[in-house]
Amino acid sequence: MSGPASGPLGGPVFIAAGEALTDLIVLDTARTQWTARTGGSTWNVARAMAKLGVPAAFAGAISRDVFGDALWQASMDSHLDARFLQRLDKSPLLAIVHQLSPPSYFFVGDDSADLHFDPQALPGDWRTHCRWMHFGGISLARRPLADRLVELAREAKRAGIRISYDPNWRLLMDERYDATLRAMTELADVVKVSDEDLAGLFRIDDIDRAFAMLRGFNPAAMYLYTRGELGASLHIGDEAWHAPAVAVPVADTVGAGDASIAGFAWSLLCAPARAPGEHLRFAVAAGAAACIGAGATPPSLGAIERLVPGNR
Repeated sequence: MSGPASGPLGGPVFIAAGEALTDLIVLDTARTQWTARTGGSTWNVARAMAKLGVPAAFAGAISRDVFGDALWQASMDSHLDARFLQRLDKSPLLAIVHQLSPPSYFFVGDDSADLHFDPQALPGDWRTHCRWMHFGGISLARRPLADRLVELAREAKRAGIRISYDPNWRLLMDERYDATLRAMTELADVVKVSDEDLAGLFRIDDIDRAFAMLRGFNPAAMYLYTRGELGASLHIGDEAWHAPAVAVPVADTVGAGDASIAGFAWSLLCAPARAPGEHLRFAVAAGAAACIGAGATPPSLGAIERLVPGNR
């Protein structure tokens, strides 16, 4: 088994486009102590792919302040291609997590750097090397950024690049998000969705019906459907494969979904001869491996492989 090689100029094989942000997380009930953590769904996916040895980039914009500095440094530490990360003299995008149980949060970023990401400023040869692009997260619910990203996905599709999409539902994805949900699902080769996503996106209690509605947007796509401790399933046409959850000591579940879609994409790119069920089991193991470390800690290939059923 060998990973995908980069092009002659060393361009990224995998690009995740969207948001990188800072989580400000409350530490005490009086809300007098806070901690900051780098994050962002699509940024996490890019880092997870790089950790697995795939030449990767995050395409997005961050601020030039201390929050942007932390995101830049973490991106460089993850060996992401620096040419795709734009730094602007704009405010940072912040997620304010003011309650932990149950989680309660809101976003601050009315004119933040992420909204000013310019796809036209990407390296001119990015289509030459890229074989996979990933989209999702709150970036697709924030205009004008969302419109630029949908058009970027269309451009990638025309270039023959495979696309994955993880809506990763958040509260700001209301009925105004419906058109984007459909457009991105129609473009995607792989859609990753959770039961919580389906309930939030379709605003109904009948999760099976919501999943059927989503698949109706693009019957030809592969659907990675995750259900937490109930495991996951992979749906391709009329066929489905199921995998149980992998039991691990859980530090937290931050970044587990991002690791699972990264694991699934890695398996398809680097081990294309695997059967569908094997791709699914690798994705489930990747999500479980991410839960062992605190925060959005991308798991190594070895850590994932040790959790794949049959390898333990």
